Amino acid sequence: MSSLKKGAIGLAGTMVAAVGTYVTTQFNTLLGIEEESDAPTEMVAPVENNNFNSNENNNSNTNTQNQSVIINIPQQQAPAPTKTIIRETVKEVPAATPAPVVEEKEETPMERMARLKRERAERNK
Repeated sequence: MSSLKKGAIGLAGTMVAAVGTYVTTQFNTLLGIEEESDAPTEMVAPVENNNFNSNENNNSNTNTQNQSVIINIPQQQAPAPTKTIIRETVKEVPAATPAPVVEEKEETPMERMARLKRERAERNK
C-alpha cells in the first residue's frame, strides 16, 4: 500500500511540474500578449498612375505608362569594431608590521593559590 501511495505522490508531482513548465513557456500566449519583432518592417504602397486623358487631349503625346518611385536609402554602416583589452594587475601593498602578539602564560596551580591568598589578605585588611 505504501508503494502505491508513493507512486501517486510522484505522479502528482510530475504533473504539477509539467503544467508549471507549460504555463511559464506559454505565459505571453495565454495572456494574449504578442511579441514584437526585432526587425523593422517597411510598408510599400503601390504607385497609381492618375493621368486622365480627356477627348480633347487624345492626340497629344502623353505618357500613360506606370510611373515608379525610386527611394534611395543610404546604406547603413556598422560601427567600427573596438578592441577592449583587460589586464589584470597585481598591486603590491607593503606588509604592515603586525603588532606583537602577547601571549599570557597559564598560571600554575601554585601561582593561582598564592594570588588568591594575596587578594583575600588585601580584602581583609
